[in-house]
Amino acid sequence: MDPAAPNPLRGVRWYVDPVEPAFRSYRALFKRGRRHQARLMWRVAREPRFRWFGRWDHPVRRRVRNYLRCAAAVQPGAVPLMVVMRHQGKGCGGGYSGGGPGEDRRTRAWYRSFARAVGGARVVIGFEPDSLGTIECLTPSRRKYRLKLLRYGVDVLSRLPRATIYLEAGASDWEPARRTARQLRTIGISKVRGFMLNVTHHDWTRRNILHGLAISRRVGGKHFIVNTSFNGRGPIHIRRGGRRLNIWCNPPGRGLGISPTTATGHRLVDAYMWLNRPGYSAGACNGGPMPVGSWWPERALMYARFKTNWLSPPRGTRNGFRR
Repeated sequence: MDPAAPNPLRGVRWYVDPVEPAFRSYRALFKRGRRHQARLMWRVAREPRFRWFGRWDHPVRRRVRNYLRCAAAVQPGAVPLMVVMRHQGKGCGGGYSGGGPGEDRRTRAWYRSFARAVGGARVVIGFEPDSLGTIECLTPSRRKYRLKLLRYGVDVLSRLPRATIYLEAGASDWEPARRTARQLRTIGISKVRGFMLNVTHHDWTRRNILHGLAISRRVGGKHFIVNTSFNGRGPIHIRRGGRRLNIWCNPPGRGLGISPTTATGHRLVDAYMWLNRPGYSAGACNGGPMPVGSWWPERALMYARFKTNWLSPPRGTRNGFRR
């Protein structure tokens, strides 16, 4: 897709996958007569969410083609939403190399296979969540290679004729806009539609819009999307040892945010989208099941129970609730 075209997401019907775990949980709850919980789970299941593809998809070419084939058969005309998460981020510090040159070669091959599978299909792609914000987790000698690897992936995917692509740009409570913009320019933001924010964080939508505008000014006025899948109650901050800490991993008492829409009221914000999928575990922290990415229906119900349409915290609330 032409990166300079009018909003390519407007007027598009996005694919809702009926075999996602949220859909299966909804049907199971309904059949058991647990109607209240079924209604809550439906708040999750009914919305278009991105399907994540990574190193666990093997062979990726067949997995992607099967997904696109199913989407075309189940909901003809709907546009599939896809996240690419192939970079390796299994550690942080201590000389962590991200798999080294061998993993870089495998990732480049994976990008090529993914692109061949997508081909001429009309899709929306979110590219490599957390890839920029975790560069400092790598040993210093490997950081420039991470950027080169991401640039390679952008080069490959940007050639897809009917793909609308948004690159990872962190979140408003993470890296400074100036630094993120510099990294985006390095990996090729000029070749795609724009960037995405708040994919793995719970920070408020309004804060991410302001952060996105600051980034956009530094990357040629690029458009962006904001993940609102689970930031309806914002983040949780606590005080410990005189420091303000963000509980980022499976924070309790959080809620679904604004449903996917292109009605954002901001010229540069193409859409609020559910890039991340509410109800998947981020790890063993705060009672989450392992491995990372496991379906956790109780958490999905929590998100549904506390859903809001808040852009920012209302007066008189703290950590998303009345005091």
